Amino acid sequence: MAAGVSGSKLMPLVRIIPRLDIKGPNLVKGIHLEGLRVLGKPETFARYYYESGADEMMYVDVVASLYNRNSLHDIITRTAKEIFIPLTVAGGIRSLEDIRDVLRAGADKVSLNTAALARPDIIREASRKFGSSTIVVAIEAIRQPDGRYLAYTDNGREFTGKDVLQWAREVEELGAGEIVITSVDREGTGTGYDIELTRMIAEAVSIPVIAHGGAGRLEDIRSVLQEGKANAVAVASMLHYHVASNTELTGDFHSEGNIEFLKSGRFFSTIKRHTLSDIKDYLDRQGVPCRSPNGHRRESE
Repeated sequence: MAAGVSGSKLMPLVRIIPRLDIKGPNLVKGIHLEGLRVLGKPETFARYYYESGADEMMYVDVVASLYNRNSLHDIITRTAKEIFIPLTVAGGIRSLEDIRDVLRAGADKVSLNTAALARPDIIREASRKFGSSTIVVAIEAIRQPDGRYLAYTDNGREFTGKDVLQWAREVEELGAGEIVITSVDREGTGTGYDIELTRMIAEAVSIPVIAHGGAGRLEDIRSVLQEGKANAVAVASMLHYHVASNTELTGDFHSEGNIEFLKSGRFFSTIKRHTLSDIKDYLDRQGVPCRSPNGHRRESE
């Protein structure tokens, strides 16, 4: 269902979800899911986003495929003690036991990609055991020369040959509660979400669709919610670069390895730095219903 207001009818609230890509102890950010740069400690960013009114949070172990396991347990445990909004965890989750471990650590949802494509039945088994609302399937899509979108794994590196639209429908039939659709082509570029891709998926399934990859301006977020018919957006660079440029929030990370990008202050001109309040205030003015930082529906809705 498209976001917006029709007459006096209250439409579902859209969700703004900061996505935190994590490598080891650090928050990182790349382009097309590659070329990772250290930005700081994920706990610092997560706490700030929670206090600023994030609706949910998404943690992604971006190197989990190298080790065939998710290494976020300690970070999840620490985060869950201080942050009381839904937390989705992704990366290296390949079995029902992995899902149980992550949920016990404090996650509310898990996101599957590689494991789901390798053995689709894990979606059905996991949704039955833990509840469909707990199981999210991430789809990494790359547009092909003929216009089709095919699904990839391992941060867009591994080709599967699976048609994205067909896979999205299958994912819903197997019992997944949500889909995160990532445009690998747009991710980290600030050139806007892939509206065509998002709308295609949103119109094909009845479960919520979270758009990810490409937000550079406030208008990009509005467009993917209204024109792309997404139910939620995952935002990274736009939010992270604002926090990373504020040394009072991020602290001193000179011992954290490759922080040249952070120290240089060279943020891409295509990506405007904004806070969660900026995003929600803008959406509110555009008639897109979202929660205010205190968790309530805005008065204008």
